[in-house]
Amino acid sequence: MEGPTPISALIHAATMVTAGIFMVARMSPLFELSETALMVVMWIGAITCLFMGLLGLVQNDIKRVIAYSTLSQLGYMTVALGVSAYAAGIFHLATHAFFKALLFLAAGSVIIAMHHEQDMRKMGGLWRYMPITWITSLVGSLALVGFPGFSGFFSKDAIIEATHHSHLPGAGIVHVMVLGSVLVTSLYSFRLFFLTFHGKERMDEHTREHLHETPAVVTVPLMVLAIPSIVIGWLFVDAVLFGDYFGSAIFVAAEHDVLGEMAASWPGPASFFVQGFVHWPFFLGLAGFVIAWYLYIRRPELPEMIAARTRIVYDVLVRKYGFDELYQFLFAGGAREVGGVLWRFGDRTLIDGLMVNGTAKAVGWFSSIARRVQSGFLYDYAFAMIIGLLVLMSLALYLYG
Repeated sequence: MEGPTPISALIHAATMVTAGIFMVARMSPLFELSETALMVVMWIGAITCLFMGLLGLVQNDIKRVIAYSTLSQLGYMTVALGVSAYAAGIFHLATHAFFKALLFLAAGSVIIAMHHEQDMRKMGGLWRYMPITWITSLVGSLALVGFPGFSGFFSKDAIIEATHHSHLPGAGIVHVMVLGSVLVTSLYSFRLFFLTFHGKERMDEHTREHLHETPAVVTVPLMVLAIPSIVIGWLFVDAVLFGDYFGSAIFVAAEHDVLGEMAASWPGPASFFVQGFVHWPFFLGLAGFVIAWYLYIRRPELPEMIAARTRIVYDVLVRKYGFDELYQFLFAGGAREVGGVLWRFGDRTLIDGLMVNGTAKAVGWFSSIARRVQSGFLYDYAFAMIIGLLVLMSLALYLYG
């Protein structure tokens, strides 16, 4: 996330952060042997999905919002793995790759136009100056929210439906948590969209005078990614979720086969699209849109008032539940302490003190003893020769006498 936006798009959308999802799916024969293991995966996913999404509500850096969105979407994928809907998790991994890369690159386009400013509080009204970035960002946001017809709709709603069909203990609570995450996702997505592209222009005059759409090298990838962000769900939902797309690469026990249960009533992509407008995820996403519009367009003074009145909760979210401080104290501080111990006793005492300096002192001590034998006086050498001769004669008499 701290790197250039193309790198963020690559890492957060499709490669590094999603590697664990692929690994668990490939290890499905092992996880299917233990409902306890599946429950652990399911609960980790649900907690990640909801609580990482909440962090996106208080971030002001445009890339940080999208980064925490990635963590929340990883939670959705992990929930799918936990309820044995492995294909749905991998499908969301694939659809997420397109619209999340689109959102990161759109954020990069905004940052370029804003002269490397990333604070959304200093943006606003950019749709007038950057129409291509604006419309492609809207496509990415609708796909992220799971608006019916977009790619994220088919994969995310399949995961939510899978949690509803799961028979694991606690799956009902997890179902409510992932539904709540839909509202949170919509709220932080449209918060970003409205703060960046709509409302009052909050940038300085110099930035406003030079605002314009970014070059084709930036906007063409946005348009290219916007297409699969819309159509990829229509093309592959049947084969990936309910066909034999993965073959023997994924194993699901019969008693855990939630996608098999869903297949019995699967109406097809077109009917699923139509039904999407009467299901809870649509209404929750719509509620998030309305709340974001009211807070950041209609009454932009309200967010600060809400933050002031819920200061404890707001501070907890801004501090990321204290995990940064915990990691800094436990891992960074602990590593420094371990390093200090290794330096004091390993490097300074053992290596420098014993091996290096100790060797030199031992040689010096031995030399101080040995040099006394070399006195330079003839009678000392004669005496040593006589003593040596006596020792040799005594040894000979002992051995051969």
